[in-house]
Amino acid sequence: MAKTQGGQGLSLPVVRPIASARQATTSGRRRLPKGASVYFIAVPIFVLMILPYLYLLAQSLAPWDQVDRVFVPSAFTLRSYIWVWTGGNFIAQPWLQAFFNSTLVTVVDSISVVAIGGIVGYGLAVLRFRGQRTINNFILFQMFYPAIILLVPTFLLIRAAGIYDTYWAMILPRLVGLWAIFMYTSFFRSVPLEVIEAARIEGLSEIGIIFRIMVPISRSITTIIFLFVFMERWTELLWDLIVVKNPNIQTLNVLLSTMFGPYGSYPGPLYAAGVLLTFPILVLFIIFSRNFVNGIQLVLR
Repeated sequence: MAKTQGGQGLSLPVVRPIASARQATTSGRRRLPKGASVYFIAVPIFVLMILPYLYLLAQSLAPWDQVDRVFVPSAFTLRSYIWVWTGGNFIAQPWLQAFFNSTLVTVVDSISVVAIGGIVGYGLAVLRFRGQRTINNFILFQMFYPAIILLVPTFLLIRAAGIYDTYWAMILPRLVGLWAIFMYTSFFRSVPLEVIEAARIEGLSEIGIIFRIMVPISRSITTIIFLFVFMERWTELLWDLIVVKNPNIQTLNVLLSTMFGPYGSYPGPLYAAGVLLTFPILVLFIIFSRNFVNGIQLVLR
């Protein structure tokens, strides 16, 4: 702060511009863009999350003499994928059949979970009947009940029904998803009753209201349910390994797990099989990514 001599002999203080002083001191410094600190945290986390998948893909395309020896191979080849689909030209493995089995079982169970979940969720959310609260409480209880405890009783029922070592042994226990019923029930309760009453006046039945009105407006929730059920069923191993012994109806997961024995000296094909196993899930997520994100935002509200 400086002083100047006034007309009456008084000293008047003079304040220097603060902004110019700060500008002078910071002119030589480069400021970071807004939000740069978020990228410093998010980018390393993203790299750590995606690194195992990049390693899986790179090793599946690597020459066999470089598998598990270098992270980025010097060349890329499809030899491991060709070996997987041909069974190594000397060991016949039903890879195409196993892929078909996994697709059949997963699609049937996923569609069934969505359809049954929508119907039961509509009934619990909209209709009024005796025992409704008891059913709701039972569903909540079953959601927190360890599923592994029911493994042996379910297996005994499957064997007693005479469907052991069949497609039905893999399909029937997963036809109903309690989590899907809970999600649909919670969402349908938020739908205005005027919409349902208007549909009834138009002459739609309750089933017609579910599949022509309720399910379309719950597209985001349906996408979340379908993707999660599809992913869970596609990666199922323990149950399919227990109830199926016939190689012609084994799923891809079971076939992949059995490869660790006879194919232990072929790590390249194992990586290739892992890529093939995750490929359908990746494709579905890319197709339904927008609805999936909207559904997640709706659930978190």
